Amino acid sequence: MSGEFRSNGSFPIESTPLAGATILQIIPALDAGGAERTTVDVAAALAAAGARALVATEGGRLVGELQAKGGIWLPFPAASKNPLGMAMHVGRLARLCRREGVQLVHARSRAPAWVALGTARRLKLPFVTTYHGSYSGRTGVKVLYNSVMARGDVVIANSHYTADLIRNLHPEQAGDRVRVIHRGTDLALYSAGAVSAGRVEALRRVWGVAPHERVVLLAARLTAWKGHRVLIEAAAIMRDQGLTDVAFVLAGDPQGRTAYERELDGLIAARNLGGMVRRVGHCQDMPAAFRAASVVAVPSVEPEAFGRSAVEAQALGTPVVVSDLGAVPETVLSPPDVPPVQRTGWRVPPGDAMALADALREALSLGASARNALARRARAHVEAHFSLEGMSGETLSVYAQLLGRTSPTG
Repeated sequence: MSGEFRSNGSFPIESTPLAGATILQIIPALDAGGAERTTVDVAAALAAAGARALVATEGGRLVGELQAKGGIWLPFPAASKNPLGMAMHVGRLARLCRREGVQLVHARSRAPAWVALGTARRLKLPFVTTYHGSYSGRTGVKVLYNSVMARGDVVIANSHYTADLIRNLHPEQAGDRVRVIHRGTDLALYSAGAVSAGRVEALRRVWGVAPHERVVLLAARLTAWKGHRVLIEAAAIMRDQGLTDVAFVLAGDPQGRTAYERELDGLIAARNLGGMVRRVGHCQDMPAAFRAASVVAVPSVEPEAFGRSAVEAQALGTPVVVSDLGAVPETVLSPPDVPPVQRTGWRVPPGDAMALADALREALSLGASARNALARRARAHVEAHFSLEGMSGETLSVYAQLLGRTSPTG
């Protein structure tokens, strides 16, 4: 797909091959998460390119942003996992697609993907899937259920790790149709110059962080595989080593996991970290959160399919310490893969609280010159490989190819 690409992730409407096209994305809900954010970002790029960007979903906190950026919300029971209901929803989605003149369907989650697959085949529409996660389950039934995400005419993987996973688990369905498109970051939004000191100070007050305290931030929904327990243990180790001026902030939506909340609170109390580790709930202003942090930790104990927090933090120049697991290593340059002078962060063995504590201490000990140099390298790394305009352009290119459209200049 050729043509002049704007810095906001769009092609000029008069030159884009997608002008006038109607594309439907389907996802259970538009709440916090990488798949949800990508849905909105792609809808915005479609709208800017002159296409109609429809999103079938039950709703969520990002619906307002979707509409503000030119996307169209179509209320739809996309979160339903009832097999009978899903079968009935094929007809409902097909009627919606006929009414709206949909020309391509893009599914971003398994249950609605089965509905979308049935609809696309019935109406003979191109069907795209994005494999956003390392879906659990290796039994026959579960593998079959997951395989819908490998049945697209193009199967988008958000990392090379995910692409390998798809090819290994679903070789018959995926074939040679897998395409890696890394999740994109809005470099205008995640820029140090775009985040005011007032936003950072306001967030630190909300978190209860004292003026003299540095912040180690774990920004992730409260689920066990994100590694909250490991960070709490690392905080205890660092406290016992004499660290006294760091606040460990766990920012994330519990999403109803009250038992896990109680477990984390109990572990914090058991380690006597009540004044040092704090849960702060969902954070709306993530650029300010990453800017407020002295270090961002991504201590996952199960494979991440991408690792959005690590990329966004690097875009802002904040040092990152991540688990050497899944796709996250693709986003962070670290020895032994690169010389120390090319480092953009630290990678540590998953589940190793001592290694995590050592890396956090090293990151916190950087002098001003070393920190500034690392920040420049990290920003350049994200600009080169994980930009929003790059992701949007590649995704729109997939749509254009499936619709048989070519650029007027290509």
